[in-house]
Amino acid sequence: MTISGVALLAICTLLGVWLGDLLGVVLGVKANVGGVGIAMIFLIAARLCLVRRGLLSHGLKTGVEFWGSFYIPIVVAMAAQQNVVAAVKGGPIVIIAGVGSVAVCFAMVALIGRLSGPVETIDEIEAREAEELVRPVLGLKSGRIG
Repeated sequence: MTISGVALLAICTLLGVWLGDLLGVVLGVKANVGGVGIAMIFLIAARLCLVRRGLLSHGLKTGVEFWGSFYIPIVVAMAAQQNVVAAVKGGPIVIIAGVGSVAVCFAMVALIGRLSGPVETIDEIEAREAEELVRPVLGLKSGRIG
């Protein structure tokens, strides 16, 4: 079943790279634009879909987790191949796009944080549960039932 996890990752990678190449053509860039990221989004979506349907076996999960753990090194290796100096020499649009994308990411994190409402920390949850255990049950006298 581990081979099924590898097959799922391969399908997601092929789709992601294909869409990244297509996005590069649409944007007029002679490069893959976000192919690995798109592939990982497909992998996450596929895993969640399998979990919801109860089809994620241990072997499939192991294969997906094993190859999914290589995501960061793969992205670093792909970024190392990019010619950053040539891109910056191309004009200020690269710096504007980079700063803009980071600003949008920060704004989205803040927005999601505000929309999610208040979140209890583990300490608050443990304190509340401990308080519920100690609090006497209303309506009972002297601890006897009946």
